[in-house]
Amino acid sequence: MPTAPRTTEIAKSAPPPARSVLRDTAFLRLWTGATASGLATWALPFVLGLAVLDRTLSPAALGLLLAARTVGFLAAVPVGGVLADRHSRRGVVLWSGLAAAASAPLLAAGLGRSLPLMALAAALAGAGQGACRPAFQALTAEVVDAGRRQQANAAMTLSVRVSTLAGPALTALLAVALGTGTLLLGIGALWLVAALTPGRGTRPAPDGAPSPAATQRPSFLAEFADGIREARRHPWFIATLAALTAVIATGYSATGVALPLISRDRYDTGVVLAAATTAYTAGALAAALLIARWRPPSQGWAALAGLAAYGFAPLSLLLPVHPAVVVAAYAVAGVGIELFNVPWFTATQREVAPDKLARVSSLDFMLSYGLAPVGLALIAPAIDAFGPRAVLTVCALICFAAPAAAALVPSARHFSSRPARKAGAP
Repeated sequence: MPTAPRTTEIAKSAPPPARSVLRDTAFLRLWTGATASGLATWALPFVLGLAVLDRTLSPAALGLLLAARTVGFLAAVPVGGVLADRHSRRGVVLWSGLAAAASAPLLAAGLGRSLPLMALAAALAGAGQGACRPAFQALTAEVVDAGRRQQANAAMTLSVRVSTLAGPALTALLAVALGTGTLLLGIGALWLVAALTPGRGTRPAPDGAPSPAATQRPSFLAEFADGIREARRHPWFIATLAALTAVIATGYSATGVALPLISRDRYDTGVVLAAATTAYTAGALAAALLIARWRPPSQGWAALAGLAAYGFAPLSLLLPVHPAVVVAAYAVAGVGIELFNVPWFTATQREVAPDKLARVSSLDFMLSYGLAPVGLALIAPAIDAFGPRAVLTVCALICFAAPAAAALVPSARHFSSRPARKAGAP
């Protein structure tokens, strides 16, 4: 019959259904490495906090070590971004992970003996963490095709949220049987997993002539400036990064400083603090599961609305409301931040030139994460000078207003400067 061959031809030409990213060995190796690095990053301040509890470390020394780690992070992020665009992203992950792993025995050796050695090791740990972040981000774009990157980024952030939820209890249980020094060595083992597990990506072939010889390469500063120029080509990126930085520097600071104070002074219990932070993580966990599949028509606006939802956290602390209201507000903030994070990472991987992706990602981490300690340092003195209500009001207003202002940029609607595309298109 004449119709049979045509039916067969159509069936053969139909594209096969996309395989789940969770069944992709290359991505699973990358996910394992990124998860291990996230666990190690989260665990270090927690384990050092345990050292304060057993009086091996003073609170002042803890603050010094965390500051040293931040300095190392900020110094290494732009360097890691340039190296990851100049050389193999896999190689940058390897060497930065090994550097962070080497910091763990140094921290253990200095614990209770040498604070300068610990400070040097903390800076090394921060440098390893900072250098690997843009490399992991760019490596994801190499390992996963465009159509599955949102699912991949959701899987990445899902692992972080699960670790944050289960990590404190697991670490506390381990601390009963193991000393702080042993736990620090365990962090080093996690960094080894982060360094050694991911496989190689596939760098896109450059257009035109071969790349110039190493002796003809521009300087680090020139290459980093080239990344800044690439970021400026995308108005939605600049506007959204400014909004994200403002929200983290204010809303995150309110979470870190005001919530413990209000939990203690207004509610006379630490339960509100624990419940609110747990609700935030649980909300983010639920949102990561949702955003792995959901493709809103105006993805940029939906993501910015999620970012603005962080404003409910400081808003809930303004008035003497029932503790359940505070917990619910933090759950909403957690949902919102993950509905923002995953489309934000995915759009950056899609829109930015592949050979400049790590440098542009390093700008994200430098500003959004780098300025967070500044907000934390300023918010406590501001509360002492102006009172918690005034400071929390300003924080809430900034959290709502900054994403709304970013949404006014025309290309922010779809997180793309290209013509509007159908929802869900890569």
